[in-house]
Amino acid sequence: MTEEKTGNRTVNKTGNETENKTRTGTGETIFADAGALGDPIEETAAFAPRFNADGLIPAVATDAGDGRLLMLAYMNADALKRTIETGEAWYWSRSRGSLWRKGETSGHTQQVVALRVDCDQDAVELVVEQAGPACHTARRSCFYREVRPDGNGGAVLAFTD
Repeated sequence: MTEEKTGNRTVNKTGNETENKTRTGTGETIFADAGALGDPIEETAAFAPRFNADGLIPAVATDAGDGRLLMLAYMNADALKRTIETGEAWYWSRSRGSLWRKGETSGHTQQVVALRVDCDQDAVELVVEQAGPACHTARRSCFYREVRPDGNGGAVLAFTD
């Protein structure tokens, strides 16, 4: 079948579009196809991450020592593949439109101890050994503010770190 790749979609010779949810930037398929699984996605041993329409999957990083939530980022297929291959956390920068290795410029790297996927494989957790702060604000976690009721039906933020 002749296919033409356009952005995040593939158009086959009949004009039907299919999402390239499991392809890297080079078009290489590296994950199982969620649509072709014989078992329900919640019960399969096949790794078939479900990327969104933009080709991204949410990724949370938690501290391997105490389980603290450190950050939320996004991964495309390339970032996920590199993370699996290298044991270092790679993400997709939505603002820059490019791959980045955590700590590439700051030195605040993340060594992946475990990579987990949620029940329907549309989010991943990276359990990491964090070198230095995880947040660009130089805080340990990007989640350093707690939302609290203000007493008037609204909410305020309280700094916790």
